[in-house]
Amino acid sequence: MAVIRRFEGQVALVTGGATGVGYATASRLASEGAKVVITGRRADAGEAAARMLTEQGLAVEFIAGDVSDEQSVRGIFAHMERTYGRLDILVNNAAAFEPIRFLGADRAAWRKVFDIIVDGTFFCTQAAGQLMKAKGIPGRIVNVSSINGTRALEESSHYNAAKGAMDQLTRNTALELMDEGIRVNGVALGFIDTPMSVVDGVKEHETDWFQSIYVARGKIIQRRSGQPEEVAGVIAFLASEDASYMCGAILPVDGGLSITF
Repeated sequence: MAVIRRFEGQVALVTGGATGVGYATASRLASEGAKVVITGRRADAGEAAARMLTEQGLAVEFIAGDVSDEQSVRGIFAHMERTYGRLDILVNNAAAFEPIRFLGADRAAWRKVFDIIVDGTFFCTQAAGQLMKAKGIPGRIVNVSSINGTRALEESSHYNAAKGAMDQLTRNTALELMDEGIRVNGVALGFIDTPMSVVDGVKEHETDWFQSIYVARGKIIQRRSGQPEEVAGVIAFLASEDASYMCGAILPVDGGLSITF
């Protein structure tokens, strides 16, 4: 089968790109011709990820950065402009989650999640938009959200509220950035088999409650968790000209979970 090269000559930045959905997305975009930069706070994991991808013949580079820190984000985008002279695709994927009961949550726990998911999306989207505008590039931005942004779940008030805010950022930035030819869309994930699905050392998709409720009873219509590569395919679609008439959309990638009750 012929290899699709939809992103030949383009440059992409994937935040939180060392593992899970970010890694799969970097791999997918690079396999379709993009030069990809992945960023994250853990240099060891990021460098290992970039090395694995380059060993596959893909053009992938890692630069350390913290999306919750405005100065760090400025450094990331200065590197993008200095090294590549352009940015065509931004994938806001960085996230954080630790289960915590609402009444026991302190400001530090709340802010940690909001700093990465909400502030990080704001900092990176603004910087990307400014670079794309300056270079006259009709860029694409894809935000990796969650179906939890519109739902309630115990021990997740901070995460769910942050993802809800991310969804509104997707819609509002889509409205404003379209004037510059920049399309912003998002994906809302269900249960995806990534390192974030391991909570307190337990892989939640393998627990009895998950298998009983979501698999055996069919709460997830496809009766399984998703794979990062399945999400990466949808992100690549939104980043491509195949989605040229999509703007401000947030596509559920959840195996049908969001339509059951």
